[in-house]
Amino acid sequence: MSEALVAAEAAGAGVEPVPGASGARQFWRRLRTQRAALVAAAVVALLVLVALAAPLLTALEGQDPTTYHPSLVDSARGGVPIGSFGGIGGDHWLGVEPQTGRDLFARLVYGARVSLGVALGATAVQVLLGVVVGVASALGNRWVDQLLSRATDIIVAMPLMIMALALLAIVPSSFPRPVLVALIIGFVAWGTIAKIARAQTLTLKELDYVAAARLSGWSTWRIARRELLPGLAAPVITYAALMVPANIAIEAALSFLGVGVKPPTPSWGQMLTSANVWYQAAPQYLLLPAGALFVTVLALTVLGDGVRTALDPRAASRLRVGTGGKREAKATAEKEVES
Repeated sequence: MSEALVAAEAAGAGVEPVPGASGARQFWRRLRTQRAALVAAAVVALLVLVALAAPLLTALEGQDPTTYHPSLVDSARGGVPIGSFGGIGGDHWLGVEPQTGRDLFARLVYGARVSLGVALGATAVQVLLGVVVGVASALGNRWVDQLLSRATDIIVAMPLMIMALALLAIVPSSFPRPVLVALIIGFVAWGTIAKIARAQTLTLKELDYVAAARLSGWSTWRIARRELLPGLAAPVITYAALMVPANIAIEAALSFLGVGVKPPTPSWGQMLTSANVWYQAAPQYLLLPAGALFVTVLALTVLGDGVRTALDPRAASRLRVGTGGKREAKATAEKEVES
């Protein structure tokens, strides 16, 4: 598993070999015992598939998210869609938008691309910055550690929404808004994962295989890349899985406040902004993006908790969903065998 351990064993250092069991196989076996996490994973996969296939789905419907259909709204009533249930029919599967007549199905599936893309992009930036700063802080000298730790404390203490509102307000509107929202969320909210990476790296530094790598003459960069980063995978993946739904909610809140994704680009938060005055005349206009946000955030939260439990079998599920007594007994038996 570790090149340093192999070299140390060959030199007669007496280091015990690392077991060859597949960590991925153990993770999958533990995850399969959590039905709620598997259902959540299926829901997330379906949402990602819908987002990726948005052009194909709207082509099948014969609509697009930006074309206006003024003939489908009643101007005498303030722009309420004509027909039952908001104008649902063969040409418009989920009805049309009030005032504009734009197709709701097309805007909903294209909004999934924006909301999920922003959340995943922001999470990637947070993980990259957090791991780099956390590992550098743990491996650096006392002054580097102090400097990076204080910078991390400042980032953690910053109010995310206020900072994002300020930065989004001063950036020119010509900059692609979804990319800008993802970058700002990522650059303002990497502090917590940096603290996790630093704490885990400080623990890993004291382990035997890292000491063997140091005695073998490996550079700090090589030790970090080959010995420390694999050990950081479990906590980083766990926290990243829980950050995605939080970032979706942040993007929706920013768009709802009018500083996130701008029209005509559809996003679920921006749709909620336009729908907040139509909840009585056209309730489906509010319920569809709100329901999509609720299902997405719930599925990602359950999946993130399942990933955390599967990566760390010593920690019980915080949600306690889909974990029956038999499965708990089985997980307990597996932990006793592994110990």
